[in-house]
Amino acid sequence: MELLEVILHNIANVAILAFEFVGVGILIASGLVGVYNYVKKDPGTQLKLAKGMAMGLEFKLGSEILRTVIVRDLSEIAIVGCIIVLRAALTFLIHWEIKEEKHELEENH
Repeated sequence: MELLEVILHNIANVAILAFEFVGVGILIASGLVGVYNYVKKDPGTQLKLAKGMAMGLEFKLGSEILRTVIVRDLSEIAIVGCIIVLRAALTFLIHWEIKEEKHELEENH
């Protein structure tokens, strides 16, 4: 049984690092593309940037959810829970912004 816990812990840690890495990569790439689109004065810059940020945050949120598998202490669970709530709120706000931006772009065209 102890061996299974070690295996689960190692798999979860690798998955957490992978999700974090992908999320950060998406956020960096989205930011760079956002700057490029801003310089080009692309009218869809805000929408594209928000979509990239939302995707990056989804991966980061996934890593935090996986982290709940390996935490053992109640204080760690509380911290992870707070992080999940904050990231979920950010994701919700960004999705709301995407919806509003799409609506504005449709009205202008």
